Amino acid sequence: MSEKYKTDSNGLYFVTFSVIGWIDVFIRREYQEILIDSLQYCQKNKNLKLYCYCIMPSHVHFITYSENNELSGTLRDMKSFTAKQLLKAISENPQESRKEWMLHQFKYYGKISPQKQDFQFWKHDNHPFFLYSEKMIQQKVDYIHFNPVDAGFVNQPIEWRMSSANEDGPIKLDERV
Repeated sequence: MSEKYKTDSNGLYFVTFSVIGWIDVFIRREYQEILIDSLQYCQKNKNLKLYCYCIMPSHVHFITYSENNELSGTLRDMKSFTAKQLLKAISENPQESRKEWMLHQFKYYGKISPQKQDFQFWKHDNHPFFLYSEKMIQQKVDYIHFNPVDAGFVNQPIEWRMSSANEDGPIKLDERV
């Protein structure tokens, strides 16, 4: 793993995962659930701490840190696992009207990727950004929570179901120390 993608264990990080080509995968509940389940698994089993999140149709933002000093590895493993699960779910979904197009896109991006993969789901340019001040943390929290508002999906952050701004959001947040 490149040095620019490694994290220091001391502090919070702003992380974004984007689907290649900005493909709107997370408009379907079954695909959202795969990502949610993986985040929850990492919270329970890999000491991933989540303090803020928002799952958008083509990307996800969150503020995190890892108690076991393995944030880089946890994020890498989570991206790899979710990519495989999401590609499988899309390819096996008889209701997916965009299946052929999406799989073609994932295959195309895999072929042109420097890693020469069969398929590529997540963009590779999403390194964690260290949050070194309270002001920066608050700016990123606001950015994350207002992302669906700025995109025109909702009028208020609390209206977006897939966000920590919504008390009924699907992911339980960890207490910040």
